[in-house]
Amino acid sequence: MTDGFRESTQSWREVLLDLKRRGLAQAPKLAIGDGALGFWTALREVFPTTQEQRCWLHKAMNVLNALPKSVQARAKAHLHDIWQADTRAAASAAFVRARPRTGGGRPHSSSRPMA
Repeated sequence: MTDGFRESTQSWREVLLDLKRRGLAQAPKLAIGDGALGFWTALREVFPTTQEQRCWLHKAMNVLNALPKSVQARAKAHLHDIWQADTRAAASAAFVRARPRTGGGRPHSSSRPMA
C-alpha cells in the first residue's frame, strides 16, 4: 500500500494499477466503496467491467444526516429492513414502505439514489 493524496483519482488509479502489476489477472466482479469520487473514476478507467456498489453504512449515514433528528430512528429501522431483505423483491417492498407519504415540501432523503 502506498500513500495517496486525499483519495484523488490519481491516487486510486495508482493503487488499482499496482494491483494489476502484482498479479490481479482479471477484473473484480464487484467493488464496494464510500462516496469518494476518485475511487469510482479510477475504477472505471482501470477495471471498466467491474460492477459498483455503494457501501450501505456510508449511504445510510448520508440519508440519516439529511433527516430531522426526530425521524432518524424510524428511518434507520426502515433502512435496516431494506438492506437485510432476503430478496430484491422484499427490499423493493421495504423501500416502498419506507418512503414518506407527503404532499410536497422539501425533498426527502429517501428520494436520493440508493446506489
